[in-house]
Amino acid sequence: MFNKYLDPKNDVAFKRIFGTEKNKDILIHFLNDIITCNKRPAIKNVTFLRTVQDPDIAAHKTSIVDILCVDEKETRYIVEMQVAKEKGFEKRAMFYAAKAYTAQMIVGGEYDDLKEVIFLAIADFTMFPHRTGYKSEHVILEKDTHDHDLKDFSFTFLELPKFHKKIDELSSMTDKWMYFFKHAYETSREDWDKLAEGDASLKNAYKELDQHYWNEEEMLTYDQAIKNAWVEKARRDQKFDEGIDKGREEGREEGREEGIKKVAKNLVSQGIDFEVIASVSGLTQEDITALLSQEDPDEAMVKEVDSKLGG
Repeated sequence: MFNKYLDPKNDVAFKRIFGTEKNKDILIHFLNDIITCNKRPAIKNVTFLRTVQDPDIAAHKTSIVDILCVDEKETRYIVEMQVAKEKGFEKRAMFYAAKAYTAQMIVGGEYDDLKEVIFLAIADFTMFPHRTGYKSEHVILEKDTHDHDLKDFSFTFLELPKFHKKIDELSSMTDKWMYFFKHAYETSREDWDKLAEGDASLKNAYKELDQHYWNEEEMLTYDQAIKNAWVEKARRDQKFDEGIDKGREEGREEGREEGIKKVAKNLVSQGIDFEVIASVSGLTQEDITALLSQEDPDEAMVKEVDSKLGG
């Protein structure tokens, strides 16, 4: 079946929808719909900033975000689409937020001038297995009173694998955006009518995914992003497989050593000469003594071993 719409999780498609000047109304609508952890007036306008926050760090590809913008109150927003499961992604989120925060400081500036940073991520993997909800919002609270005095950082995560609602079960704009990210490429005309009814921003987001409006060069770029994602996944899978193989090998080696310990200990208990034990096990007599001393702290056994070595 031909899919009319492309996948919004694709890096190129995501930035086309939410990271371009002509579509910034979509981004504004999306941010107002999703970010609710702090009570604030609705965002009216945003200005896009360079997504490379630190040239030195960017050279190592560790400080490049999908979208970085600032609103009319100078609050900064980082918006990330994360498809591949990445160890420590939540730490990377805090790192990016900290970089966006400190980047505001200019020579001679005051700490009081620093503005709020909000990090928003759509994750195509489970980040918090212990949580059942697909949306989580994180702020800094006082341990006992839960007072929210440190207000300059907040993090919102949307976990797509936890979203299971069908088209007729959507009850909020957050639900609709989740459905959009998870099912846009397979949305039928009938479902599109239900989903985008009365919502211009969502309609425009779908329009940006309509292949009819993509030229050949843009489609090639879109396809290349898919290939890059495949390559990255293959690289991660290879490292995972190598880790499994290494773990198995280490496990076998540990098992072999454990077996040698038990054999050596059993032979000693039977009064077998240490030279014979060393010949059978491949260990030196000193190795056997050390293994037995570690494995069995019984002084009588150790003394027996020492006496057989002529100690």
